[in-house]
Amino acid sequence: MTVAKNPEIANAYEDVRDDKTATNWLLLEYESDKKDDLKLSKTGEGGLQEFVKELKPDQAAFGYIRVPISNDELSQRTKFVLVCWCGPKVKVMRKAKLGIHKTEVKNVIRTFSIELMGSDIHDFDEKEVVLRLKKAGGANYDRQSSNY
Repeated sequence: MTVAKNPEIANAYEDVRDDKTATNWLLLEYESDKKDDLKLSKTGEGGLQEFVKELKPDQAAFGYIRVPISNDELSQRTKFVLVCWCGPKVKVMRKAKLGIHKTEVKNVIRTFSIELMGSDIHDFDEKEVVLRLKKAGGANYDRQSSNY
């Protein structure tokens, strides 16, 4: 696995983290079914909704997303999400190695508020993700999401 040695992945990670760039997500995919090496597949500017459209049912992949959240106009902040995707049609051996590979990915993608595991695109509902980010962020003064 060559995640830590891949400067393209490290640069994309820093680009997503940088609030001055429009890039707000990245997708890491396996180079092939037979190899465990990950490559930077795509980056984008359309947030979680755009990212989810890139996930395939026969694919295992990792993602990193910058999500702006706020309780009001005075409390704007940025949170980050690490995504581990394992589509419903992923082969058994790939599923078996996914946990080990996630550890390698975390050596490069180190800063995130929450980690999401998913095997269905509905696992990434934007409202639910934002609510989880708010919960992970500590104090929440938003009356609309005080049901936690």
